[in-house]
Amino acid sequence: MLKVLTIDGPSGSGKGTVAKILSQKLGWELLDSGALYRLVAFGALKHGIELDDVDKLAELALTLDVEFKLEEGNELLVPVFEGENVASQIRTEKCGDAASKVAALTPVRDALLDRQRAFATEQGLIADGRDMGTVVFPSAPVKVYLSASAEERAERRYNQLKASGESVSIAAILDEIKARDDRDMNRSVAPLKPANDAIEIDSTHLSIDEVVSQISDALSEVGLI
Repeated sequence: MLKVLTIDGPSGSGKGTVAKILSQKLGWELLDSGALYRLVAFGALKHGIELDDVDKLAELALTLDVEFKLEEGNELLVPVFEGENVASQIRTEKCGDAASKVAALTPVRDALLDRQRAFATEQGLIADGRDMGTVVFPSAPVKVYLSASAEERAERRYNQLKASGESVSIAAILDEIKARDDRDMNRSVAPLKPANDAIEIDSTHLSIDEVVSQISDALSEVGLI
């Protein structure tokens, strides 16, 4: 049996946090596919590539100079782009918005597909993204679609940014989340949607521990843990 758990869902649904907790708990590898698209976007912004220049973006994605390394003080892998730790830089709102745009381009997605599939090992893999269960790992035995209301996701992001010292507007964040949802759900290639056999979890009124517990139960039911 393919030892892969996929967790798909919109921005702010909690999938990244849940995936990290489960990865540490189970000792499985972790694929943050969103980081790959953010890295393409970051590379484009850094090198002055226009976000509608499909050919150059696809070439960048295909030759992406990135490694995921364990560094002192970090329990999880950090992205090292062109020799530089860019973990914080790729998490800005600007980079996230750009990533949503480049992720809608078929040549970019095609260029990253094999790189993502290569993360699967016998040790086990938790793949976090937007098309992990529908496109990248359609044969995964457990697929989760994690969602939350746009308002709840905006509040989570607002609190996160405020805690890091950024001056932000919750109204602006909500507008951006809705715009990103629209792009992700209505793009022509690999739109964000639950896989036909996905377990759908609405985390609006759930704690992280409750979500982790539900997914752990699902893994146990099929004998993966």
